[in-house]
Amino acid sequence: MSSSHASSPAPPAPRRRSRRARNASVVVLLLLAALLLAACGESETRVTTGTYNGASGKNAPYLNVGPLIYQVQISRELNPWNGEDNYYLQGLTPAQRKLQAGEEWFGVFMQVYNKTTAPHPIATDLTISDTEGITYKPVVPGPANDFAYRDQTVPGNGQVPRPNTPAASGPSQGAVLLYKIKVISLENRPLTLKIVDPADPAQTASAELDV
Repeated sequence: MSSSHASSPAPPAPRRRSRRARNASVVVLLLLAALLLAACGESETRVTTGTYNGASGKNAPYLNVGPLIYQVQISRELNPWNGEDNYYLQGLTPAQRKLQAGEEWFGVFMQVYNKTTAPHPIATDLTISDTEGITYKPVVPGPANDFAYRDQTVPGNGQVPRPNTPAASGPSQGAVLLYKIKVISLENRPLTLKIVDPADPAQTASAELDV
């Protein structure tokens, strides 16, 4: 008596992923890789240009110059006969205080941050230029001026102005750079601030000022 044995059914073949599914997976992987690269590079991004025109607070640019970070709090004309502004002009010699015809005082209130652990000298080459190429250098008052931006070393993890000083707690919360500028330069706007690193003059940053 012959007997026949029914053959066992073959295991089902693995389903192949559709081309659309494979392409979607590739896109997801590429997006994840791009996000990871962006996150890694974000901390190394350096800002060397910007504008303070209409910007304030967190929207105002932080400029990288060498190892330090600079931010303009405000920039404006100064009136020697105004009570607040007169404080910013203290410590000037009679020759420094004298304005020529067609000149006026202009202040740039700056904060500087040192995010490293080592001390670094602050930039002292900070010039203002108008659109016609007229360039101005700051006038540095004597030590009687508690608000002045002046040559110094910023300690590791420190800042200028130092906390709890008149400049830090004043209305503008910045160390003031004083410039004698020609009134015509206010018509030749925007004014541009340029900052040069004292240790490496090749490292600079510039930004348009809010006037």
